[in-house]
This record gives sequence, structure tokens and C-alpha cells, in this order.
Amino acid sequence: MQHKELVPGIEIHGLTLFLREENTVIFADLHLGYEEELNARGFLVPRFQYGMIVEYLREILSSIRVSRVIINGDLKHEFGRISDQEWNEVLNFLDFLSDYSREIVLIKGNHDTIIGPIAGKKGVKVLPHYFFKKRKIYITHGHKIPSDKDFKSSKVLVIAHDHPALALREEIRSEKIKCFLKGNWNGKILIQIPSLNFITEGTDITQGIMLSPFMSRNLDEFEIYGVENDRIFYFGRLRDME
Repeated sequence: MQHKELVPGIEIHGLTLFLREENTVIFADLHLGYEEELNARGFLVPRFQYGMIVEYLREILSSIRVSRVIINGDLKHEFGRISDQEWNEVLNFLDFLSDYSREIVLIKGNHDTIIGPIAGKKGVKVLPHYFFKKRKIYITHGHKIPSDKDFKSSKVLVIAHDHPALALREEIRSEKIKCFLKGNWNGKILIQIPSLNFITEGTDITQGIMLSPFMSRNLDEFEIYGVENDRIFYFGRLRDME
């Protein structure tokens, strides 16, 4: 699988981010259990996503040695309950990750209001953020802006939340590909990672409708790295896509 360095020691590996010095892989926004909600709303969607995610990550985690996996929010989908599908898939998924990593950390996302009971069964930490002091890398889901001392001293921010994707248009056809964004946020390097969700393509960054308060600004200077079929494509800055 192709990889690309965004800043020294921080690399794109498929739809995940690899911190080489910290031996850590980061991914986000899986929304396990989403099919059950869609079925309840009358959409007959087969439950295929879990298997795709596991096989996708198996390829990545088999190719790089990691000691820590960080899920940067929204591991499950339902806000106010834990569905049967979420119980089964999340528990199995944590078992799967434990085969490849000594430590699993779950950053609490906006969809993770009731994640504690599942995480507790597997001894997984649920944290509001994770901070690597040596290189001052701060990882948070991105649905709100923190104010703690680690955040204030950080130099690199890693967020998720928006499921960023780039719409490529040709005449009347349009196709979205998931993408990473890299730019400046108040003097810090900000990296937004795409969703590891195969049901939805994501949010078109060219439309300027981003939910994260980190992204409620002019993003013209942000750089775009698209990921499609295990290949990485550099598209330049967002302003170049207009």
C-alpha cells in the first residue's frame, strides 16, 4: 500500500495516519452499526462494512509494526443507545486490533456518548484527547475546540469529524474520493483525516460546509491528499480546485 509523508515522521498509509517515531496508527469515523440504523429507517442496506474495515486494516497493520492504535472518535454510530450490531461489531473489532497492538486508545467523538460499557469490557481507554509530549502532537476528534494545557502547547493537531472528501467533476459526472487535509491553524499544523467508513463517501470540501469548528475558516491554503484504491494523489491547495 502506498504511503506519503505529510510532515517529518507523520505519514499517510491508506486511510490511516502513521506516527513513525511513536509507532502509532490513527484512524477515525468508522460508525460501526450504521447499517442497522439505515435498515430501521427502511433502507435495505446489507451489513458489509465491518468485514471491509477489518480486511482493509489487516493489510495496513500487517505491513507496519505498531505498538499503539488510536481511534479518533465515532467508533460507533448511534447517539443515545448501543444497538445489537454495535455490541457485536465493536467488541469483535477491539479483539481484532489487540492482535496487532499492545495499546488501544479511543478518543471520544460526538457519536460516542455511550461507548464506555463496550470499551470497559475490553479494558480500552476512552479519552477526550491524546497528547505526545515529545513532539507535541495533539489528537482530538474535532467536534469542539479544547482549552487544556496540552492543547495550548501543541504544535501538530490531528482531527477527524468532517469525513473530508474531494469531488472530482467532469461535465455532468462527479466522483468523490476521501482525502486528508493539511494546513495552518493559529500557528499549529492541522491535519484532518478522512473517515474509515465505506458506506458513505464523505463531505465535499469544495462546498465549504464543514462541521468542525477547527474548519470554520478560509481553507484555501489547505493542501489536499486524496486516497483512492490504495494510491495517494496530491491535488495541491484547495484554492487550486476552484
